[in-house]
Amino acid sequence: MSGGEVAGILVAVFWAILVSFLAVALARLAQTLRATTKLVADVTDQAVPLLSDASSAVRSAQTQLDRVDAIASDVQEVTSNASALSTTVASTFGGPLVKVAAFGYGVRRALGGRREAAAPAPEPRRTVIVGRTLGAGRRTKRKKD
Repeated sequence: MSGGEVAGILVAVFWAILVSFLAVALARLAQTLRATTKLVADVTDQAVPLLSDASSAVRSAQTQLDRVDAIASDVQEVTSNASALSTTVASTFGGPLVKVAAFGYGVRRALGGRREAAAPAPEPRRTVIVGRTLGAGRRTKRKKD
């Protein structure tokens, strides 16, 4: 065997090893591509119903928001009507009502002052502390006559 034949055999063995490694890598790549294709198909099968459900949920939320908007505008109208009514009532009855209340208070004070002058002062209350009775003078300062 000459040196050229040995070199040819070595190159052939090297190419055979390289081709076998490439064949294994291509087989694994094909297996990975099959798994990826299956995964994409499964995701697509599950995503379509989810997107349909999400679309119906968004439509339902829009309907509810429209209802809430209508309710809010009605509440705003009621609030403005109530404000106008309270302003009208306050301006119509407020002044005369305050005058009547002030008059009644003055009458009560005037009649109450006469009753206090005519009625004798009530007897001071006594306080019981741990079995002892204290007079009212001990609790408060007595007025000197």
